[in-house]
Amino acid sequence: MTVDAVPTAGPGGTIDARFARQAAERGDAIAVTGTDGRLTYRQLDGAANRLAHHLRSLGVGPEVPVAVCMERTTSLVTALLAVLKAGGAYVPLDPASPDDRIAFTLADAGATVLVTDRAGRGLPVAHTVVTGTEGPSPDGTGTTGTDLSAYPDTAPEAPGTGPNSLAYVIYTSGSTGTPKGVMVEHRNVTGLLDGTRRHFGFGPDDVWSMFASAAFDVSVWETWGALLHGGRLVVVPEETRRAPQELHALLHRERVTVLNQTPAAFRQLIRYEQEARPTALDALRLVVFAGEALPPEMLRPWIARYGDDRPELVNMYGITETTVHTTYRRMTSADLDAGAGSVIGGAFDGWTMTVAAPDGTEAPAGEAGELFVGGAGVARGYLGRPALTAERFLPDPDATVPGARRYRSGDSARRTADGDHTYLGRLDHQVKVRGYRIELGEIENTLTRHAAVRDCVVTVDEDSVGEPRLVAYWVPASPASTASPASTASPASPDAVAGVDGTGTVELREHLALTLPAYMLPNVFVALDRLPLTLNGKVDRRALPAPEAVRPDLGGGFEAAGTPVEKALSEIWAEVLSVDRVGLDDDFFDLGGHSMLATQVVARTKEQFGVAATLRLFFDRPTVRELAEAVDELIAAQSINHPHGENA
Repeated sequence: MTVDAVPTAGPGGTIDARFARQAAERGDAIAVTGTDGRLTYRQLDGAANRLAHHLRSLGVGPEVPVAVCMERTTSLVTALLAVLKAGGAYVPLDPASPDDRIAFTLADAGATVLVTDRAGRGLPVAHTVVTGTEGPSPDGTGTTGTDLSAYPDTAPEAPGTGPNSLAYVIYTSGSTGTPKGVMVEHRNVTGLLDGTRRHFGFGPDDVWSMFASAAFDVSVWETWGALLHGGRLVVVPEETRRAPQELHALLHRERVTVLNQTPAAFRQLIRYEQEARPTALDALRLVVFAGEALPPEMLRPWIARYGDDRPELVNMYGITETTVHTTYRRMTSADLDAGAGSVIGGAFDGWTMTVAAPDGTEAPAGEAGELFVGGAGVARGYLGRPALTAERFLPDPDATVPGARRYRSGDSARRTADGDHTYLGRLDHQVKVRGYRIELGEIENTLTRHAAVRDCVVTVDEDSVGEPRLVAYWVPASPASTASPASTASPASPDAVAGVDGTGTVELREHLALTLPAYMLPNVFVALDRLPLTLNGKVDRRALPAPEAVRPDLGGGFEAAGTPVEKALSEIWAEVLSVDRVGLDDDFFDLGGHSMLATQVVARTKEQFGVAATLRLFFDRPTVRELAEAVDELIAAQSINHPHGENA
C-alpha cells in the first residue's frame, strides 16, 4: 500500500476479533442465511478459518489486498470474514461488472489473490481460490472448488493486525475517468458500531438484511452490524433485490428487524404496500435510509399504515471515505409537512460535521456551505493516490488527537439553529442514482473513447415515475448538420443525428457496458449537433434541451405491434418509458428502462391481463414480442386450469 496509516487513538480492536468473541459466546445461534443454506456462528467461524489458513499459505497477511468476487450467498460472507482472519484487506468486486473493469480494479489494488465462486473467468491474478462451489464450474471445465478440507477449523496464528490495519478497499467512481479505491481500517468500522450503539441498541435478537452489494459501502454496516452484535444476517438474492413483492415476502418470512434501503428502493416497497396491501411487516423495528437524498414526503403512505414509532425511520448521511454513516436523524410524521428537504440530523458519537463557508470558516446557521466530516470514521485515504488524498483528507483544526484529519466531502449542506443539518446536493457533478455514487466525468470520459463520439456531457433528470435517470448528450464525430462551432450560450437544438454514421443508442450502450457497471449506463442518449457553451467556453448544462419523448435510434428496422396483446403491451411500455412508440423487438433496457420501471410494467401487465407475470419473467423476455408470447402462454394455461372461470 502506498499511503501510510494515520495513527489514531481509540478502542475497537479488529473486526475479526470482535466476531471471534461472538462465535465463542453464540456458537449454536444462526449467523447467516442465504439461498445456499444457513450457517451457525460456529460453522461460519470454522469455514472462514479454513479459508483463512489457505489464504495465509498464499502470502496473505497485514496490508495485503485480496479481491472477492462472488454471488450473494453465505459463501460471500465467509470469504469476507476469512480475508480479515488471514490479516488481509478485502477488495469486494461485483461479479456482474465487466471483465475490463474488474481487471482494472485488480491491477490498481495490487491484488494477486482472488476469491471467487466462478472458475475459468480468466482474470489476471496469480492465485484464484474457488470457494462455495460444488460440482462442475459454470464454464464447463469440470473444475470444482478449492479443497480446503486439510486445513483446521481453528483460527490461524494471529496475523499481527490491529485497529490501524487495513480492513477493506472499496472502489468509487472517479471524476478523472477511473475508479479510486478508498482504504478503510478496522478502527473505522468498529468506531462506526460503537458510535451508533446508543441510538439503536442492536443485539442478538436482531435480524439484518444484506440488501446492498458487497461492492457498496452500506454492506459493511449490514454485514458487520449484524455479526458483531450477535444477530442474524439474511443475504438477499440479487433477483429479490429488484422485486419489491419478493423482498417484502423475504422480510416477512425471515422476520427481519433491521432493513437498510436507499430511498429509491424503499419507494418501490412503499408502492407495493399500497397496491397489494400484503401482510404487515410486524417484526421490522428499524428502517435506515442512506445512499441518496431522502424526500420526507415519500414516507407519507408508509407512515399512514405503520406510523412512525415501529418501525423507526432513520435517515443517515454518509460517505465511503468516512465509513458508511456519519449522521442520525429520526424521521417522524411531523417531517412530512415541514418542507425541510432531506434532513440528515447531526453527527453521532465520535464523528464531527462542519459546514464551511467559501473562505473556510464555519458558515452561520441557515447558510449553505461545504460539508467537512471528521472523527473516528475518516478513512486512511485513496489507494495509490497520495496527491488526491492530501487534497481531500485535510488536517482537522478542531481535533485533539495528533494527526487527525477531516474529509472534504464536496457536498452542500445547511446547519440549523438546533444543530440539525439539511443535505442540499453535490457541489460538483458527482451524483447518486438509486443509491450508487457516480462521477459523471467517468461516464463522459468512457463515452468519448468511442470513435463516433466527438463530445459529450452526462446529466441527471427524472423518469416517468420520478426516479433519477442518467441522460447522455453526445455530438457525433461526423454530424449530419454543418452548424458553426458553438461559441456562445445559445442553446443547442437536438438534431436527428443518431445513426448518421451507423452509430445509435445500442452501440453506445454496448461500448459503455464493456467497462462500466450497469448502474452507470445512461438510460437516455440525446444526439446534438453541438453542446451549448457559456461565454467563458464551458458547457452550459442549464441550456441542454430536455430529452424528447421519442423512441431512440436502436439500429435496424421498426416493426409495430400486431396482436391485441402486443398492442396493449407496447402502449404500457411507451407510457412507462415516456417514448412515442415501441417496436416489437425493442429491448426494454435499450429504450432507457431499468429495474424500477420494470416493476411498473409487471404490475400493469398483471392488472391488464389478469395473469401472474413476474419480474423474473420480464428480465428473461425483455421485448414486447417475447413478453406478449409469455402472456399468451399464461392466459392459455389459466384457461386450461379454469375452463369455466375461477369460481367453477
